[in-house]
Amino acid sequence: MNLKIGLGQDVHKLVEGRKLILAGVEIPHDKGLLGHSDADVVIHAVCDAILGALGLGDIGEHFPEDDAAYKDIASMRLLEKVVERMQAQAYKVNNLDVIIQAEAPKLAEHKSQMKFHLAYALAVDENVVNIKATTHEGLGFIGQNKGMAAMAVVLLIKE
Repeated sequence: MNLKIGLGQDVHKLVEGRKLILAGVEIPHDKGLLGHSDADVVIHAVCDAILGALGLGDIGEHFPEDDAAYKDIASMRLLEKVVERMQAQAYKVNNLDVIIQAEAPKLAEHKSQMKFHLAYALAVDENVVNIKATTHEGLGFIGQNKGMAAMAVVLLIKE
């Protein structure tokens, strides 16, 4: 069996006046993530994990910040393009594990919807996707509610 493992990470600053989008889901919050796209740290980490597993670099190489085509784009569109590249190499996601690092808002009630969106985008069953959330106990920029981060690890298998 041909297996590939990838790890992805993303960080964005929290600012007022932006929607908070995580795993393609709009989360009610007084701040959103700042970035060239919708700044969805979950999707960006997943994209980097898949691209890394495939040996295709990182999200910035494929969707550069200085390209106007990606200004304010929904990160789900970027994930769709990454999935197309994965499928072109005849791989599929065997499992995906994501951890969201945020002091607020609490994400427990949103995790099932995020899981559904990721599973749909990856064309896998929901039981293949796992989402966890943690705080930084008031420490650092995440703990001070100045930003959020996400990490993802993915196992790809040859179809």
